[in-house]
Amino acid sequence: MSTRRDAAEHTGAAHDALLHASGLDWSDKQDFDDAARGFIARLETPTVTRADGAPIWDLTQYAFLDREEAPETVNPSLWRQARLNMLHGLFKVTDRIYQVRGMDLSVISFIEGDTGWIVIDPLISAEVAAASLQLVNEHVARRPVVAVIYTHSHIDHWGGVKGVTSLDDVAAGRCQIIAPEGFVEAAISENVYAGNAMTRRASYMYGTLLPRDEKGQVDAGLGKATSVGTVTLIQPTHVVARTGETLTVDGVEIEFQLTPGTEAPSEFNFYFPQFKALCMAENCTHTLHNLYTLRGAQVRDAHAWSVYMNETIELYADRTDLIFASHHWPRWGTERCRELLRSQRDMYRYLHDQTLHLANQGFTSLEIAEMLTLPPKLDQAWHNRGYYGSVNHDVKAVYQKYLGWFDGNPANLHALPPVESGKGYVELAGGADALLAKAREAFERGEYRWTAQLVNHLVFADPDNTAARELQADALEQLGYQAESGPWRNIYLSGTKELRDGVVKVTVPDPANPDVLAAMSTDLLLDYLAIRLNGERAAEADIAVTLVLSDLEERYAIEVANGVLNYTQGRDAAGAQLTVTTSRGALMELLAGGAAAAAQAVQAGRVTMEGEPGKLAELMGLLDEFEFWFDIVTP
Repeated sequence: MSTRRDAAEHTGAAHDALLHASGLDWSDKQDFDDAARGFIARLETPTVTRADGAPIWDLTQYAFLDREEAPETVNPSLWRQARLNMLHGLFKVTDRIYQVRGMDLSVISFIEGDTGWIVIDPLISAEVAAASLQLVNEHVARRPVVAVIYTHSHIDHWGGVKGVTSLDDVAAGRCQIIAPEGFVEAAISENVYAGNAMTRRASYMYGTLLPRDEKGQVDAGLGKATSVGTVTLIQPTHVVARTGETLTVDGVEIEFQLTPGTEAPSEFNFYFPQFKALCMAENCTHTLHNLYTLRGAQVRDAHAWSVYMNETIELYADRTDLIFASHHWPRWGTERCRELLRSQRDMYRYLHDQTLHLANQGFTSLEIAEMLTLPPKLDQAWHNRGYYGSVNHDVKAVYQKYLGWFDGNPANLHALPPVESGKGYVELAGGADALLAKAREAFERGEYRWTAQLVNHLVFADPDNTAARELQADALEQLGYQAESGPWRNIYLSGTKELRDGVVKVTVPDPANPDVLAAMSTDLLLDYLAIRLNGERAAEADIAVTLVLSDLEERYAIEVANGVLNYTQGRDAAGAQLTVTTSRGALMELLAGGAAAAAQAVQAGRVTMEGEPGKLAELMGLLDEFEFWFDIVTP
């Protein structure tokens, strides 16, 4: 691994300004008291491994966070948040409500029912979810899991479900799965349709490739990091379709509030009248959240977010003594809970309204992002700091939602891609050496943003230019050291690492694994195949296949022409060249294994074909496998 630099003088000055001129109350220790409240126990060694011994979660790497004072290589505010996110283990939130924190990016909660556990949000990986369940069984009471609630469609809130229950228990009615309306469609479209690109970008956002130390990954803002174990999914058995719906689950009454289009396309909050406790899912945590997440996702609706939070206040604030969420630590006390809800409601409303206020005066997203700051009372609240989202990129998300990527300037309507524009800028600068000289001058002045922007042109024009890569890395490194947002730091430092060391391949969760694909409806599965179809190679293809899933009594016409795959349920393909009859399980084998698996399935009798067998092989041959470790900071 290449040598990493120390913090530059300008980075230290930026940290000093935050410490002494930001108006933040560094003496306020309430969050530390709240995060430690109710502690019961933790894993003796906070590590979790796969069956083969490979680590998927290891908090021992973060021992360097024991010191209170931030090093010069970490933003002091982010350091504070990183230390809060190290308060891990099993906690009693209130009577019959427990949480295990610090076992993944998200938090898993356990509600004590009359006979068993109701589990809220079983993390990313089955292994860490199982370890969390074991912790609560050992230190509170050993109980069966009678229900699992997915608060929303992001992978860190459902991926570990098979660590706490099983398909057999769900099928037998021993455990129910509760989710908001639209959950499966949202989970699949986000984590599978764009899953390869999103997960690769998430390796930057969460610092997957970075060492855990003062010059590397210290936190993700929303939690410590992401686990890298086995991603699983079980379809909901009960879907909540309206605000005000109530369920009694194992003797526990739950009132639901649907909040679609807020932090996720499919999400709900819910209230426990018996405990005067409100679960805010991921709609209200101890950070400014993302209106656009930097790993890539649908832009979120700040207006809807604020409106739903206002509705939350009207529905529940007067009768709430406790707020807990699926990230961070709880908050106790009716007035403190109300203050948190109002503050975050106003924060999202302000970003929405003032972005449009300035947009309607002709300012672009880049300009507004430099102009807009939160009012002091909002900005100086620790729970509103930009540890995960940021005012800068949230403003751009609001602009994008209403006005899109184009800023109205004709020069930006059909801009050149990075390599071509990079070559032009290098020529304009007078060549590589002249551009580098100007960039080095900017670096010495502490103008790291301009240095990175300038040298990026040379890196894309000539990715083998070692001096350009090194200077680009140095600039990104200082930007990472200065960042208050965990994702911003991780993205800057991940880019730094890849510029210096190249792409290093490590194990990452696979959101499109067979377990997740098996939970998809046939329609969603065929949509995913259409995404995998190589349109250029399929441009002249003429394929008409009838697919019969005998165990589900489903029939599909699948047609490939003009470089696209279309399907229609309930009829045969017009002019069908082939009819394929199989089961859903055999179809999954076939899709996972490609043409070779298809031949084996036919030979074993799991698939029967009538017509032209070569058409199936032709179709399978047009489906691409996506390369995960594509380049990001180089062409």
